[in-house]
Amino acid sequence: MIFPFLQLHNTILAIYRSSWRRIVSTCLLTLIGAFSCSFLIGTSPALAGINDDHFDGNIFALYGGNGSLVPPRVTLADSFNRSKPAILVFYVDDSSDCKQFAIVVSRMQAFYGRSADLIPVNVDAIPLKATYAPTEPGYYYDGAVPQIVVLNQKSEVVLNHKGKVAYEKVDDVLREVFNLLPREITPDLKQRSFNEFSSELAK
Repeated sequence: MIFPFLQLHNTILAIYRSSWRRIVSTCLLTLIGAFSCSFLIGTSPALAGINDDHFDGNIFALYGGNGSLVPPRVTLADSFNRSKPAILVFYVDDSSDCKQFAIVVSRMQAFYGRSADLIPVNVDAIPLKATYAPTEPGYYYDGAVPQIVVLNQKSEVVLNHKGKVAYEKVDDVLREVFNLLPREITPDLKQRSFNEFSSELAK
């Protein structure tokens, strides 16, 4: 009588151990699955794009096709010392508007990069101060991104625009700064001659 009892006891114990292993392995697989999902959700760079406000890297390299813009080659103070026009572009890397505007900024550099200093400014890197000098980008920042500020050779503000702006609007201002023919006459960056300027005024 004792032997069948022991056999029954061993069978129940074997079933219990098998069930326990199944429960533990199921719990472990569930935990691994949950951890994997949370890891994938947390990696926003892989899921970010031009139309969302997720960080995915240098917007000028990713969306403007121009990684050479950041960091800028010169400071605003350097630009003033050289009496060169400056184009300040205030941005953050996790803004869809800034990502889309990066294409316009890259186009500006293609046309005006040798004649003007293009200075992208990440607003998160602007030091918090009560006041700024005119040679500091924080002096011109109005609290919105993207923002573009164009300063002429005399360090005077000739354009200050918050939000995305068409390349053509900036181009019109820069053509005035560099005394170039209007785009309606030629899409090329061709300087006005005295006679061309006089004939335009005569019309």
